[in-house]
Amino acid sequence: MKLSVLIPCYNEVATIQEIVRRVRAVEVRVRVFDGRFGLPPGPDGSVELVVDKEVIIVDDGSVDGTRDLLPALDELPDVHVYYHERNMGKGAAVRTAIEKATGDIMLVQDADLEYDPRDYPVLVQPILEGRAQVVYGSRFLGGPRKAMFFTHMLGNKLLTLFTNILFDTILSDMETCYKVFTREVAQQLRIRSHGWGFDPEITAKILKRGYRIYEVPISYTGREYTEGKKISWRDGLTVMWTLLKYRFTE
Repeated sequence: MKLSVLIPCYNEVATIQEIVRRVRAVEVRVRVFDGRFGLPPGPDGSVELVVDKEVIIVDDGSVDGTRDLLPALDELPDVHVYYHERNMGKGAAVRTAIEKATGDIMLVQDADLEYDPRDYPVLVQPILEGRAQVVYGSRFLGGPRKAMFFTHMLGNKLLTLFTNILFDTILSDMETCYKVFTREVAQQLRIRSHGWGFDPEITAKILKRGYRIYEVPISYTGREYTEGKKISWRDGLTVMWTLLKYRFTE
């Protein structure tokens, strides 16, 4: 069993080395109640799995010096780096990463240190136990978090509510970075959006194919605008248009 960690990267010179260090350092060791793995069960009937990892970095045309750091990361045995010649957006970078990944499970990891790789075990456990094929890490289910801007929280809640109305679901955090899915799911998705439309498009296509998304609580340390946070109200309009578009089209 292998986990592919997909890292879309654009102008993250200050954080790319640290996020790769954190991803590589975390051990994805999970106890599951599932007999498919042929391992001897413990006293409680569970088995312990240690999941291998690979890291797929796609640099999306960085111009701040990030690219100067990537060749050294590419030399690490479990890290693979790919490059876009120009900036195409997060969706395009994730699409390239999916194409290059070889894992049974895929997890989207932003490069900006807002999300903690130590949450990987809880994110992959529902998939390993056969309870779900798609898992989202929610920032609103009681996990530890740095206080968000009120306007960001409100915008997220409104976009998630819009998603729930359109697709008859009860998500708490559609815009989360931590989206985890099996290779089978990834092979069915044809992601077209380049930029901020990635999150609503992949969510819409997952739900339209009948997959119910399993949510788990995660920790979150949001960045300030002075630290490079980029989202604005205009991105919210893109998200809403994308949700509407893919509710009625493929």
